[in-house]
Amino acid sequence: MDIFKRIAEYRAESEKLNWSGTFRDYIALLRRDNTPAMTAHARVYDMIVSQGVEEKGGNKRYKFFDSEIFGLDRTMEKLVEEYFHSSARRLDVRKRILLLMGPVSGGKSTIVTLLKKGLERYSRTDRGAVYAIKGCPMHEDPLHLIPSELRDDVERELGVRIEGNLCPSCQMRLRTEYDGVIEQVAVERVLISEENRVGIGTFSPSDPKSQDIADLTGSIDFSTITEYGSESDPRAYRFDGELNKANRGLMEFQEMLKCDEKFLWNLLSLTQEGNFKAGRFALISADELIVAHTNESEYKAFISNKKNEALQSRMIVMPVPYNLRVSSEEKIYAKLISQSDMKHIHIAPHALKAAAIFSILTRLKESKKQGMDLVKKMRMYDGEEVEGYKEADLKEMQNEYSDEGMSGIDPRYVINRISSALIKHDMPCINALDVLRALKDGLDQHPSISKEEREKYLNFISVARKEYDNLAKKEVQKAFVYSFEESARTLFENYLDNIESYCNWSKIKDPLTGEEMDPDERLMRSIEEQIGISENAKKAFREEILIRISAYSRKGKKFDYSTHDRLREAIEKKLFTDLKDIVKITTSTKTPDENQLKRINEVTKRLIDEHGYCPVCSNELMKYVGSLLNR
Repeated sequence: MDIFKRIAEYRAESEKLNWSGTFRDYIALLRRDNTPAMTAHARVYDMIVSQGVEEKGGNKRYKFFDSEIFGLDRTMEKLVEEYFHSSARRLDVRKRILLLMGPVSGGKSTIVTLLKKGLERYSRTDRGAVYAIKGCPMHEDPLHLIPSELRDDVERELGVRIEGNLCPSCQMRLRTEYDGVIEQVAVERVLISEENRVGIGTFSPSDPKSQDIADLTGSIDFSTITEYGSESDPRAYRFDGELNKANRGLMEFQEMLKCDEKFLWNLLSLTQEGNFKAGRFALISADELIVAHTNESEYKAFISNKKNEALQSRMIVMPVPYNLRVSSEEKIYAKLISQSDMKHIHIAPHALKAAAIFSILTRLKESKKQGMDLVKKMRMYDGEEVEGYKEADLKEMQNEYSDEGMSGIDPRYVINRISSALIKHDMPCINALDVLRALKDGLDQHPSISKEEREKYLNFISVARKEYDNLAKKEVQKAFVYSFEESARTLFENYLDNIESYCNWSKIKDPLTGEEMDPDERLMRSIEEQIGISENAKKAFREEILIRISAYSRKGKKFDYSTHDRLREAIEKKLFTDLKDIVKITTSTKTPDENQLKRINEVTKRLIDEHGYCPVCSNELMKYVGSLLNR
């Protein structure tokens, strides 16, 4: 890439976004497209929806969050529908502070960061364009120039709503610079930017003794007060507080409930009336979405204080729990590791999954459903099918506890322990056992878990180890079956011949003798039992296979070994069971013969080429599975 060419292109693209004109020009622009006049809440909602919405099973997934937020689709759907969508439609919800409440390292800050970065990008698009009065310290909406008496007519003409009044600075400039001629007021396009303090404000609590309310609302400019002679002269005031600069966009309150009370009083008027008090001026209008975040313990302390009732009533509290899907938890760890300088160390397949299984188990609550244990629940939450349970059972479990996912091991702890394993081992690769060992060792140093919790977590590590053992055996099983692929296909065809004969009440011909025989029930059951097909369910399963074959035939497709996932799994398991002794000998022998060595090399190559292993971890996997089979 030519770096300087790319920089020049970026500069040219930015220059194309520049637009300036008069208020008359801006009105002409709104006649063609009135979207620039939308509120801050509408702009955020429009930005989220513009990235795409996927509907499945009555639920919506907003793709805007896909790059950073994993496993919280239900939470994000609730957040967008109940707050952003309602706010965009000017319902009373927009007059509330959005408070994201959840456990540490649960994604609250990440959600806010995504919204801020998204707004910056969106303001560079045609639909997300933001226009402001040129020179206004608050980048305010040019429509505020229209006198109150004329607004009803203008709103009908342009199809917009005008809310708010000119800031003190623009009021003075309209009088002194433009002689009250609003048509000539200069208007420009602005790009939302946290760095440049345009449309995004961030407030972080610090020592109440040293923090000044001016951080939020601006302050007197003592260098000019002697020149203008009055604190109520807008020219002697800096409208540079976070609430001023967040106008037209988003205001983030970090750890809001840690703030001193006086910093929160300004929010009462801002949320309900869309204005706040600053200096010796009338109330200043502001159109901004206020997002705050806090943890559960601080929120409980906040609501227990009667003095906070007024502010509490102006909040929409959105719980942000931990992710409860193993596959999504893996993505979180992979993302965090990819941001480090340890990418050169190979992480064996299923290492992150083993850690994710442990994490999810600590966050789940026991279901009241009969026969449902935590492992089954974990699998159903991750989209797997569990025999005897349906989609309705899953939804029932998801609604069983309102606070599920609000406690347990946080991703930060797991990443800290994985980091420890990456640094500690002077190896080019770490595997699931290294990660689980690091998690176990770290429990003694975990500051916030009790002795009882530690015992429970140690048990979850054992469960995660058993799950990994099954995954490891399956991985080697698949690789070995590849070496016997012809045998697998023969077994597959044999099974199909038998179920066809069974379903059609016919005989089957022996391929060698030509003798007619009854279908081989023992063979069929030995395969079906591998995937838990019960005696009562066998007929339906066999008929379903035949229907699938018929459907493929009508479409001119061939029904082969890889077509039906569950049947393929059953064939592989059956073949692996039959080959178990061969695998046991091959993987555990210290001095393999030529034939065994050839097979080991074939399996190792398969693990490396198709399953993501490196030479080190594939070798360790073979040894480990050999030891498991010999137990």
